[in-house]
Amino acid sequence: MPMTTAEKILAAHCGRDEVRPGEIVMADLDLALANDITAPLAIEEFRRSGAVKVRDPRRIVFVCDHFTPNKDIRSAEQVRLIRDFSREQGIENFFDVGEMGIEHALLPEKGLVLPGDLVIGADSHTCTYGALGAFATGVGSTDLAGAMLSGRAWFKVPVSMLFNYRGRPGEWTGGKDFILHTIGRIGVSGALYAAMEFAGPAIHALSMDDRFSMANMSIEAGAKTGIFPVDEKVEEYVRGRSGRRGRSFPADEGAEYAARFDFDVSGLEPQVALPSLPSNVRPVGEVKGVRVDQVVIGSCTNGRLEDLRAAARVLQGRKVARGVRVIIFPATQRIYLEAMREGLLEIFIEAGAAVSTPTCGPCLGGHMGILAEGERAVATTNRNFVGRMGHPRSEVYLAGPYVAAASAVAGEIIHPARVAGGDRPGEEN
Repeated sequence: MPMTTAEKILAAHCGRDEVRPGEIVMADLDLALANDITAPLAIEEFRRSGAVKVRDPRRIVFVCDHFTPNKDIRSAEQVRLIRDFSREQGIENFFDVGEMGIEHALLPEKGLVLPGDLVIGADSHTCTYGALGAFATGVGSTDLAGAMLSGRAWFKVPVSMLFNYRGRPGEWTGGKDFILHTIGRIGVSGALYAAMEFAGPAIHALSMDDRFSMANMSIEAGAKTGIFPVDEKVEEYVRGRSGRRGRSFPADEGAEYAARFDFDVSGLEPQVALPSLPSNVRPVGEVKGVRVDQVVIGSCTNGRLEDLRAAARVLQGRKVARGVRVIIFPATQRIYLEAMREGLLEIFIEAGAAVSTPTCGPCLGGHMGILAEGERAVATTNRNFVGRMGHPRSEVYLAGPYVAAASAVAGEIIHPARVAGGDRPGEEN
């Protein structure tokens, strides 16, 4: 029977010819991931099981990125526990200060995830790797402990939903705007436990950085995973990064989808998600008079080099509005270095922004940019739930790097063309 991409990847990792939605299957994993919050819980469960050795240390990755550099004694103890366990078990893919990055940017950069892989991570945004044509999904720490022990995990085969994008977006619109627009249309449970498969000419035109942003926020629509086709851009991205070879699993003609959506992104304005759901989306032109106290540019959604270039394009030669704090988080050490070589960090600092070492920072209300009561932030992160970035009576607005940078200059949420010039689709200049 014809299968979708998600079904094909699961079938291949089960050693079966086919799987169907709703089946419970056990599958061999290519990689299991945890961070400085979730790894200690998984290690504790691993110990509790009586296990002595992990199944395959080459397929386990620990990235200390949430409270790193350590913000307090407790976070320091958690990282030490992971460090000691990694040394004991021979886990080479342990990334700490100085070589770590935000996990979902670091793993693709290091070539640890390839097309066709089956990946679980004790972090909900593990779905980011779907940009590479992998089936990647978040799990709990107990399931991760089981994967460390056995090299396998159970899955309920999800239904698949097809999202087709066509048209040419404007100069200020990218992958973050595509996915915000999509979530605004279908809601935060619109793809509940489904595999979102992205397709269409507008998708093939997107850069890899834009695709990572879209796949990352599949979970914000309730999806189990979000998967992109393996095309020449994916193949070019992974070339030379790994000693392994990836596999492409294109959906069969006649494969069944639970739903199909078609989006024309021609003239799509930059999108903004208002508090307190990623589905509360409006075009930026409809968001007026919203003053901001803080702007955060970074995270596993929009901390890659293209995101920093976008922010720098708006900030160059301009100053951050008085009273606005701007924090920029390059997603990995390599991105930090490349941004420095290109002069982006100089642009940020001269504009009045602070540049941080790679870390998740305030995205989860962790540290380095927590909001006080009544404060309002524009962030290129992925969630804007109540209290997500600090005080329960603070507010977070989600946007792409162009809107975030423009809002930093204006002191309020604004279309980037009003700050930097250029086209404003759907509006008069």
